[in-house]
Amino acid sequence: MSRLDELIQELCPDGVEYDLLKNISEMQRGTSLTKKNATSGNIPVVSGGREPAFYCDTNNRDGETITVAGSGAGAGYVQYWIEPIFVSDAFSVKSNEKTTTKYLYYCLEGKQDFIYSTQKGGGVPHVHISSIENMKLPVPPLEVQREIVRILDSFMELTAELIAKLTAELTARKKQYEFYRDELLNNNQNVNVRVGKLIDMLSQPITDGPHTTPVLVDDGIPFLSAEAVSDGKIHFDKKRGNITKEFDEECCKKYKPQRNDVFMVKSGSTTGKVGYVDTDERFNIWSPIAALRVNDNNSSRYLFHLLQSTSVQNMIKSKASHGSQPNLGMRVLEQFEVPMPPLDVQIKIAEVLDNFDAICSDLNIGLPAEIEARQKQYEYYRDALLTYAATGKIIPRQTDRQTDRQTDRQTDRHNALIKLCQYVFGVVLVKLSDIAMITRGGNFQKKDFTDTGVPCIHYGQMYTHFGIYATEPLKYISEDVAKKSKMAVKNDIVMAVTSENVEDVCKCTAWLGNENIAVSGHTAIIHHNQNAKYLSYYFHSAMFFAQKKRLAHGTKVIEVTPNTLNDIVIPLPSLAEQERIVGILDRFDALCHDISTGLPAEIEARQKQYEYYRDTLLNFKKLEK
Repeated sequence: MSRLDELIQELCPDGVEYDLLKNISEMQRGTSLTKKNATSGNIPVVSGGREPAFYCDTNNRDGETITVAGSGAGAGYVQYWIEPIFVSDAFSVKSNEKTTTKYLYYCLEGKQDFIYSTQKGGGVPHVHISSIENMKLPVPPLEVQREIVRILDSFMELTAELIAKLTAELTARKKQYEFYRDELLNNNQNVNVRVGKLIDMLSQPITDGPHTTPVLVDDGIPFLSAEAVSDGKIHFDKKRGNITKEFDEECCKKYKPQRNDVFMVKSGSTTGKVGYVDTDERFNIWSPIAALRVNDNNSSRYLFHLLQSTSVQNMIKSKASHGSQPNLGMRVLEQFEVPMPPLDVQIKIAEVLDNFDAICSDLNIGLPAEIEARQKQYEYYRDALLTYAATGKIIPRQTDRQTDRQTDRQTDRHNALIKLCQYVFGVVLVKLSDIAMITRGGNFQKKDFTDTGVPCIHYGQMYTHFGIYATEPLKYISEDVAKKSKMAVKNDIVMAVTSENVEDVCKCTAWLGNENIAVSGHTAIIHHNQNAKYLSYYFHSAMFFAQKKRLAHGTKVIEVTPNTLNDIVIPLPSLAEQERIVGILDRFDALCHDISTGLPAEIEARQKQYEYYRDTLLNFKKLEK
């Protein structure tokens, strides 16, 4: 049993209360302060953005403080501070005697989207104390709050460590790529490589886009400027806007972009950034971009890497004029002296560098994705822990229509959540649908029985022969009949859902045989990912009986509809704990059913003892809301 589970059982076994934020915290508006009226210092001034607006020499909050941005695009953004700060265009939230500040922070962080949704105002959105003060939050005892904070802090530390390692890996790979790029492009001492002017590699002089300011329209041809060129790519999502077809046609008289062209930013703060055109999409460029197109004797990918080399970038820095912004003349660029190996050598060099670049790019893409995924994972488990601590309920899986891959990912995450809660709480109350898929049995009858063939289980055998588990069948059916039947695989639970009385309905056995087995009608096949004998023991317990009794219907014939079994609640410890419980119950079961060990009275006493321990072991206290 985990520490958190122990605290919950001791301090709030019946659940926790929810209270208004204003009742469980101290909320206070900030004090207006402008940079002009402040004295510079090292105290962060918290205002409407995600970063400090500026720094001053005095504070109006210290210790643990939660801030909520008051205005602007980031209005409602929740932050946690443990240093002196000055709260300006924002408001603060601190704990009172009912709460801890860090616990409140995790609760509010989990409500971030809702807080954003409370923004009011036309031009400049605002979030006020009144916007969120009536929000209801769970208020477990302080010891429970502190333990939840400890768990979530640990998760955040692990996430930060992973991000740091991934960032270091990305940096190392980029340095490796740059090293090999420069070695390949500049080490000409041992090979016969011609050095010539850059213009000799091109099919036409370097050109650029129009020098006039275009009129942008809502729908039209994408129009790119310097900000669209970075990381070796052309980013259409960073386009300046759209231009009309007529203006594009005018631009094309000077330059018409085409696949395999190489772009370089030639003016502005990003001068020297290089991009490669890998699309046939129609677009055009503005004057800050220089366009280069190789001739038939040279490789465009070689030129792409060459322009990013340290030697060429150093020439750009030394040759660019420096006014308010750097500017590199196209004619100057054309006169750069660069290595020009034969075409076949250029292609090989480009292939090597493309492979290095792909590794870096994949990680560069993967790093933000991994960070985002970890953040979402943290938020999911944070919300799950807080939900389970407050309600005793696992966050349900979504049931919307999804692809198989989406379903698999969701199932993996849900299984991981169950394992997390098992680790934190010891035992988790789950619905059968959380861990199993239920299907109806087939339709063969007793008249189909044979002495050999495909092994089968008939629902009537549940009442007369099979117990907790089975490894061998009683009967068989022909292959022709089996082809039309439903099959159970090893570890599936086979449950009879029709009987003459409530006591016998839902009798079941765990199939542990090595062969798949055909299953008759009036049954449910439960395919799951847990210990089969543990589930079978539970389905023979008094706790399950109380639940199935509510699902049973009929008079002469008692039935339980298989789909309704999805809502059966099962106390689920870890697989290791399930195995331990099964071992204990197996020993009791063996003693009780071996009549050679004693008199019938002794057997009856042991049977009652076995049932008592079985129900005790499986009877986990439910956390009521």
